[in-house]
Amino acid sequence: MNTTVKIKGMSCNHCVMAVTKALKAVDGVREATVDLAQGQASVEHDNPLDMAQIKQHVEKAGFELD
Repeated sequence: MNTTVKIKGMSCNHCVMAVTKALKAVDGVREATVDLAQGQASVEHDNPLDMAQIKQHVEKAGFELD
């Protein structure tokens, strides 16, 4: 499955790397691709995602879900 999430607060490639790392740390996430220009991330997973866990990891990295 593939889920797209909007992310606020990214401004550079370092931000992209931080969000990618945060998303990959979530249980069940196989791959995460972050698009700085679009302000979003595409998350590949096998089972339904726990959006509360996604939000927690993204916020811990210093960003917000939109």
